[in-house]
Amino acid sequence: MLGWHHFWGWTFGGFFGLFWILVIVGFILFIKWLAQQGKPREPKTGGEDALDILKKRYARGEINKEEFDQKRKDLTS
Repeated sequence: MLGWHHFWGWTFGGFFGLFWILVIVGFILFIKWLAQQGKPREPKTGGEDALDILKKRYARGEINKEEFDQKRKDLTS
């Protein structure tokens, strides 16, 4: 018999070490979560900026040349 301090092949020290590893990982994840809370969230547009979206809208025919020029002027000024 292995004794009272063994549990399916794990010793009490093994469980204690695993416990502290989980505590440390949890602490690190909590700190990362806190750091993210102060940052403004960027809109999810697939990495496109507004000018790229405007060019695609013009290419699809959603806006005409005058609208495109005006909106591009507004975005780049």
